[in-house]
Amino acid sequence: MESSNQENFFETDVQQEKRKQRALKQDNPFGNPIRLPSKVLAVLPDPTNPNALLTAESSGRVARISLTSRKPTTKFAGPAVPVTSLATSGTTLFAGAWDKTIWSWDLRTGAPQRRYAGHADFVKTLAAARLGGHDVLLSGGADKKILVWDVATGRRLHALQDPAAAMMSLQSLAVDPVASSDDELVVVSASSDPVVRRWRVRLDGAEMVAGGEVGGEAAGGAALAAGGAISEHETSVYKVLFDQESEEIDLWTASADGTAKCLARGKGFTTEDTFEHGDFVKGLVLTETWVVTGGFSQDIKVWDRTSGSLVYTISAHFDEITDLIVLRDPSGKKDTLVSISIDRTIRTWSLDKQGLDKAVEEIRKAGEPVEEDEQQAKKDGNKKEGLMTADEEAELAALMDSD
Repeated sequence: MESSNQENFFETDVQQEKRKQRALKQDNPFGNPIRLPSKVLAVLPDPTNPNALLTAESSGRVARISLTSRKPTTKFAGPAVPVTSLATSGTTLFAGAWDKTIWSWDLRTGAPQRRYAGHADFVKTLAAARLGGHDVLLSGGADKKILVWDVATGRRLHALQDPAAAMMSLQSLAVDPVASSDDELVVVSASSDPVVRRWRVRLDGAEMVAGGEVGGEAAGGAALAAGGAISEHETSVYKVLFDQESEEIDLWTASADGTAKCLARGKGFTTEDTFEHGDFVKGLVLTETWVVTGGFSQDIKVWDRTSGSLVYTISAHFDEITDLIVLRDPSGKKDTLVSISIDRTIRTWSLDKQGLDKAVEEIRKAGEPVEEDEQQAKKDGNKKEGLMTADEEAELAALMDSD
């Protein structure tokens, strides 16, 4: 292949075509995009405001974004490196970053609070919980460790690693609401290996869960081999969450093997349902009606929860989708899906059938993605992003896409 454009000289034809298609899609209006200055890596509903989001970006910016004004209303200052993860506990916001620390702020005012240092590599995931009358924070890092913190004192309570097998970089943490008690948490972890692990965490100790111990599960079975590790995926697991929409509160997972799965609690967390998204799955949310997946393919896929059939494919983002969340309607009438992406946009979608029908039809009628001036696309593509160097961009891509 020959190219007269030096910036494309080392690109393959496939890479050039992919870049061209992204440029053509960049200005599309679908999902009413809020455009941010850098890649959007994490998002949470704002517990203090149903019409706002909490976001984390690759430039280090952490902000409260109003869905009404579509602008940041609070900036949580401090990080100068990519921020990968967020969690809230009461009136505190936590953010895990590439600087190996966890930042915290007063959620209402944005005033900085304690900073937690102890990881030896990037912080990748956070979860907050109440344990034995104390607020605790769990963090997972690229250093292959889960750390447990006393929020009030900043003291590290425990450091957890798999005692029998190599656990890779942490990707996601979730607290089991059924198996946990006031004095003991049962925590599920996902990492860049195929194994989902469970851990018992108390104030005075912590260990990996042995097979057959938790939640009324039967001992034995393939998924419970190797000390209770759950092996239902072929490669990296990016997300774990517990289904709050069902009585069983099953465990759901999203993986780089291209699937999202429901792991049934009553069957020892073995696979009950599989949703074949088709590429790395990073985002996964559930409602009473839908299972929604998103990831590397840039498409949002909406599945009928009962039948398992694919109902909608929403093609609006022009780069990897990093996460999905659902904003619950206080009146209970209409929930909203929020999707975030490396394309630097936040997009929102009505989750009722009428709203989804409308969104898909608008995209279909538009046909080819909205074109933009090629010179402007080139200019935008060459903008320096926040504080990220070229090496850091490559490291971020490798970190987020690695198996």
